[in-house]
Amino acid sequence: MTAIRIVIGIVITAIVAVTLVPMFALLDLAGGGDGLGLCGSGLASCRTSYFDGFELLATLVVVLFLLLMTLRAAFHVRSLIEQRRDAEAIARSVRGRGRLSGR
Repeated sequence: MTAIRIVIGIVITAIVAVTLVPMFALLDLAGGGDGLGLCGSGLASCRTSYFDGFELLATLVVVLFLLLMTLRAAFHVRSLIEQRRDAEAIARSVRGRGRLSGR
């Protein structure tokens, strides 16, 4: 169960990191950098095609979608583990009921 919680934490952290990539690129450009590789020599001489932004957006959306699918699967696995644990606890209590009542 702890391993599932660790996986969920890692996936949530990755989702936040991927979501913040555009902000870090803009902050890097504003600070005189190359925008995490988007503009090789800075914002003043940045020459990109019209589709570079859409390609970046599509890549980020696909990565976020895959991370959300992974998160959903981790929650599903956690739910299955909890259901199995609860079913075993109920089965033990039902079996033990006959002994407690003196039968």
